[in-house]
Amino acid sequence: MTQDRRVLAADNSSALPSPFASSASAAAAPLVSLGALAAGLSLSLIAPAVHAQAAAQTTAPATETTAPAAQGTADAVRTLPAVSVKAKSEAQRPEAKTSYQAVTTNIGKGKQALRDIPQSITVVTEKLMDDRNLDDFKDVLRATGGISFLAGETGEEDVRLRGFSLSQAGDIYVDGLRDPSLYERDTFNHERVEVLKGSASMLFGRGSTGGVVNQVSKSPFLMTQHEVDVSIGTGDNVRVTGDFNFKTGDASAFRLNVMAQEADNDGVTISKRGVAPSFRWGIGEVNEFAVSAFYLDYDNNPIYNHRWFSIDGKAVLFMDNDAFYGLKSDYNKGTATYGTISHTHRLHGGGQIKTTVRHGTYERNLWATVISLCGPNNQGVPNANCPTVTSPITRPDQVNDSTVLNRTGKGRIAETDVTIAQSDFTKTFTALGMRHNVIAGVDYVKEDAKRNNNIAGPARPPTTIGTPNDGASIVDTRTNIPFNTFEASTFAVYGQNLLEITPEVKVLAGLRRDRFHGEYETAAGVRFNMVEWLTSHRLGAIFQPTEWASFHVAGGSSFNTSGDTYQFSPAGPNIKDARTPAEKSRNIEIGTKLDLFNNNLSVSASLFRTEKYNERNTDPDSAATQQLLSGKRHAKGLDVDIAGRITTGWDAFLSYTWIPVARIDESNVTTGNAQRKGNRPGLTPKHSASLWTTYQLTPKWRVGGGVNHRSEQSPQNNRTITVDGFTTFDLMTEYSISEDVKFKLNAANVTNRRYADGLYTGFYTPGAPRTITASLKVMF
Repeated sequence: MTQDRRVLAADNSSALPSPFASSASAAAAPLVSLGALAAGLSLSLIAPAVHAQAAAQTTAPATETTAPAAQGTADAVRTLPAVSVKAKSEAQRPEAKTSYQAVTTNIGKGKQALRDIPQSITVVTEKLMDDRNLDDFKDVLRATGGISFLAGETGEEDVRLRGFSLSQAGDIYVDGLRDPSLYERDTFNHERVEVLKGSASMLFGRGSTGGVVNQVSKSPFLMTQHEVDVSIGTGDNVRVTGDFNFKTGDASAFRLNVMAQEADNDGVTISKRGVAPSFRWGIGEVNEFAVSAFYLDYDNNPIYNHRWFSIDGKAVLFMDNDAFYGLKSDYNKGTATYGTISHTHRLHGGGQIKTTVRHGTYERNLWATVISLCGPNNQGVPNANCPTVTSPITRPDQVNDSTVLNRTGKGRIAETDVTIAQSDFTKTFTALGMRHNVIAGVDYVKEDAKRNNNIAGPARPPTTIGTPNDGASIVDTRTNIPFNTFEASTFAVYGQNLLEITPEVKVLAGLRRDRFHGEYETAAGVRFNMVEWLTSHRLGAIFQPTEWASFHVAGGSSFNTSGDTYQFSPAGPNIKDARTPAEKSRNIEIGTKLDLFNNNLSVSASLFRTEKYNERNTDPDSAATQQLLSGKRHAKGLDVDIAGRITTGWDAFLSYTWIPVARIDESNVTTGNAQRKGNRPGLTPKHSASLWTTYQLTPKWRVGGGVNHRSEQSPQNNRTITVDGFTTFDLMTEYSISEDVKFKLNAANVTNRRYADGLYTGFYTPGAPRTITASLKVMF
């Protein structure tokens, strides 16, 4: 916590006071310096947002002194019995509920100060999620620089970070444990979301070329405190969440989070429920235990896709963002159910061993409608679903309410069972005149998955541009669905040491060894298997001349096995026992983390180079039956993050990523529209940013606003077209009826900007239209 760093610095004769004082009268000079820093990073510090309240004061526990100073005899000193003292922070509201700023994290295996992690990290706290109404997991990711989305064929959360896939490689986690399945995540049980950017296989195993996303669950704390939030908004949206925390003993607490949401925006529907109970006991004691469960159920009807026109290499969007042309019978259903138990044993003299076990079951069933403009194919043959349309439509001015849209089916079914066991040892000690911060551990992951590629069902009737949400439906007749099956087990052992050579200089070194075993069987009975032994490393150096400034240089590696996405196939492993080896990547970064305004505002910036240097490519001499590791691409750029309090009442958050250079360096793709050697990879915008700021106008009124921006980019596998960038604006006002009752009004995308949120080769998923939401929060 921030006050802990200040106390430590008081004993450090080399610590210098921060030049950025936290007071309104002293704010002008720091803002000039901060503005200069941001300008030097090709960025303006416009009114950023939300709040990094000063950490709660921690009072040292009282101790009894019995040796009078005047007495010099040995028997004048009396030894007292050991007293167990619990951290006072456990009896306070979690920091993430009251601040945009985070100063510690568990994403690096064990609790660490953010300044001790030599990589870019963006943290979206619960306070920021509440202020911006970031209810969906993808909404949180949109508030993070460097993120883009593939409009995948299954409509899943296919997330890209710095242009590299996250979710397809399994780089999404819950409390440091892999959350492997593709499902529509919700934030009702999130304390915060942490995005660690750059290669991190040493910490997490396979995947993580662009980084990882860790969802931190709400945990019981030693206070009785409850919160209920009711929201009503456009699109018939009604959402209710409850957060109930009960102190059940001196060292135990129970917490229950619940959620229900219903919406119907002219055919686009949301229906979901969630519940997450958790119980901790032995909090702060030698042995601490925690048990939790999570259940999420959803039955939604999303917009699967919109079409564009390609004119002079530019995508022209002509459909309204909220125009729904699917069927009333479409759906995207799913459940996520998992339970977690953990035990923390605190060692005598410091350090701990934490062991966690989780088992989860995930189900997903998508039955959607793909729309396209009716017309003849390249050979002039009319579409069988709309044979009367004999002329192609190639320009927006040819579109009117009578323009016919073809509708075809898209179906996906997935079932996943996952068991995870992980044990981490952390210890700080002094040896050879230096301080060692050691983290070591083992983990085991067992995955059983079934996937169906596409069972579309019966033909869909066509519709017209002028009749969105026409109410048409068909019967789901899918039966005897064939599945591809996948079984994988991973065992890993790792170790890392953050060595403090001096109080100002630290060196980080870590090593990990993974054994990955995967078996795959197609619906036709073709089997493949593979065993892979892989080594990952992490190296870094940190210079911390003061308690508020930290500078780092670091590098790390990552790998992606050919089974990362349950996609063993003839184009994956070549033949039985002759699989394509893992892809490998590396990340190099140099940066700084600054805690300004008496540690109330965190500012970080880093230059990075992320490279995948043996990317898979289809072998041109094998009739697409095997792959070669002949590809190579990289991205270079800058990350900037700002979070916390600038002056009293003025809070800010900024996440910005600039990728001026991204290039495919080697590829065997020489024909077609897909990106090839020398091209910029798809889904890699040069600029992506999210800015949010709030200001306390009066004791009763607080106002806020924000911007989301993504510059132009190309779809994956289509180098011949670019899609324009976009900027959307959000507003908020909050009125405190009392200290415990607050009314809030949010407006998102206030200009109702038409934009493409996710891109695919020939279509896109539209961004959300303008929405207005009124919320009432009651705390008791």
